[in-house]
Order: sequence, then C-alpha cells, then structure tokens
Amino acid sequence: MPATLSIVSLVGLAATVAAQTLTPLTDKKYTWPNVPYQVSPEAILRGPQFGFNICNSTTQNQESNCQTAFVNSIDDFCLWAPATPNSSIADTEAAEVAWCTKNTHGTRVIPGGALKGVQYLATPDYIQITGFIDQTQINMQSGDEGGELDPHGADEQGNPIGGLIFSNAWSNGNNNSFTQAIEWTNFMGGNAFCLKICNPAGTNPAGYCQHIYDRIGCSYNAPSSNTAGQFLKCDSDNMELPGQYVSGGATVTYYQPPESLGPITTVPYTVAIPKSSNCVTYQSSDIYSAASTTSAAATATATGSTVLHAASASNASSGSASRSGASSTSTANASLRNTQTVSAWPAALMAGVVGFGGLLGVVAAL
Repeated sequence: MPATLSIVSLVGLAATVAAQTLTPLTDKKYTWPNVPYQVSPEAILRGPQFGFNICNSTTQNQESNCQTAFVNSIDDFCLWAPATPNSSIADTEAAEVAWCTKNTHGTRVIPGGALKGVQYLATPDYIQITGFIDQTQINMQSGDEGGELDPHGADEQGNPIGGLIFSNAWSNGNNNSFTQAIEWTNFMGGNAFCLKICNPAGTNPAGYCQHIYDRIGCSYNAPSSNTAGQFLKCDSDNMELPGQYVSGGATVTYYQPPESLGPITTVPYTVAIPKSSNCVTYQSSDIYSAASTTSAAATATATGSTVLHAASASNASSGSASRSGASSTSTANASLRNTQTVSAWPAALMAGVVGFGGLLGVVAAL
C-alpha cells in the first residue's frame, strides 16, 4: 500500500476511534440546573465546544456565548444563531449560540422588532414554534438560506456542539421545573425559522424530531399555517411522522436522496398540516418587552451559578446524515389528514439546506 494512502488510512482510523470515544450529545442527560460548564469540552475532531452551558446573570448580554437554550412558551423561547455578525449557518453551525426572547436565561436577546410573526403549537408529543424573522439582527447574512441544527451532526456532538435545550412545557404547570429536550430540530434561514422540541416522555421523540430530512426544510419537518405579522398560540394534533405519508391505503416512508444526486426537485407527497384548536392571538409588543429594550453591550463571562428564569404568564400546555437512495417502505394501513400547501413559507427554507461543510441542495420545486 502506498505510504500516502497508509497515512490517509491511519488518519481515518484515528478519526473513527476518536468519534467512538465521544459520548453522543443525545446521551448526555441532565437535571436542571445541574449542568456542567461545558457539555462537550473534548478537543477532538470538531471540538471543543465553542461556548458554555452554565448561563446566568453574569453572562446575560449581547455577546454571550451561552449554549443552553429554553423553549417555554410563545413569549419565552430561544433560537440558535451565529455569535459573529454577517455569518452563514453553514459556516457556523458547530458554534451557534442561544438567542432568546427573554433576558432571564443568561443569553443574548433577540432584538426588538426582529420577530415578524410567530406561531406556537403545543401538541401531545412536541412543542413547535415557527415564524418569520429579520435574520440580520441575530448575526445571519441577509441572503443566507440557512440549514438545520440538531443534537446530532456527523460526530453526534450536535450542531451546535454541546447545545442543550430545556423546557417547562411538560412540568404540569410548574413553570420553575425544566425538562431537557433530548431530541430537537431547528431550521434557520431565508428570514424564517422553525423549531421543534420533543417530549422525552412522549411516544416517539426521535421520530417526531427526526433529523434526517435536513434537505426538505420546515414544510416537511414542522408543517404549520403561520402568517407573517401574526403572533398565535394554539393547541395542536401531532403531525404525521416526518417523511411518512399514505399512498394506496398504506403508510409509506420517504427518504431524501443523497446530495451526490443533486438538488431535490420533487417530493412524492404533500405535507399534512395538523388540526389546531384553542388559539390565542397576541400583539408582539405585549409579549416581547425584553427584546424592545435590548442593547448590545458588555462581554460574556461564565462565573457564578445563579440562574434566572421568570415564569411565563402565557406558558402553554447538522450535519445530519442522509440515507442513501430515494427509497420508500410500506407498512400497515393509516388514515391521511386533509393536506394543505404552506404558501407563506419562503421557498428556500421550505426546501431546506444541509449545513456541515457547506450550503448544499435546495428543493427547486415543491
């Protein structure tokens, strides 16, 4: 075997061994507030982690590198976005930081006026937040079509590496009790976003927060009927599991094709938007008061351990690995809900793009 090939083989073997020594992010489980300073401090492969997980009043500023996010209600949630202005998700996915609507989590605050519409859905198995945003106000390039962030990634350390999400949505009314969302997905880009966190005690958290459909975006991973300019909280049925649809009386599973085959130009089914109920409409000025007073000042530190979390009055009950081939499987009979198109979504975010290594295939036609 040529020497150069041997070196390549050894490097590949070393990377494989290193990956095997790292505990997957989804296996790192914590009871709030007992989190380490860094969940992923290992200087291996893509590591160490860019920011930190112990976030408190000393880290609460517009340069905070806190990587512990909270998703509690329509007026209290966080998104993942870059730490440095004019960045793309593809280039920074491993190092995104938490941007939140409240100034009680030790993070950066989403600036006032950035959110242009938000829909919060509480379902039996997950919380879903979709919306429209001026992404330049959270350090994203104006034309960045973005991509998917999730707790997996090529090395299973997550995008961002070490990023944690907690929620009080499953605490039976105790707004000061937080549960770690092990499985979640967050698409950012095209001045829109969708975020889904799955109840770890639910029926299928890995299924509802599936991360293998990174190329087909929000409309297939987090279908909604949200509207720009509207701020709405609803209860909702579960969606069909991402990738599943009914054809000929049988449930069929769609797998997106590998990136090597080029852009996805067709998807064999129309997304089903779940039925919603008990909807309440808000004014953005009433629910994002912290954002309206945000200033970009101070520098981030991570000392102390006093964590601040205010109870919310409106609390409601990356590099993903693509599977090879565009195949499908059939299972037992299942009913299909009435389907709707999602006309409000920017086409590029509906399509989705892959992070890890670059901005890749976009759905050209839906």
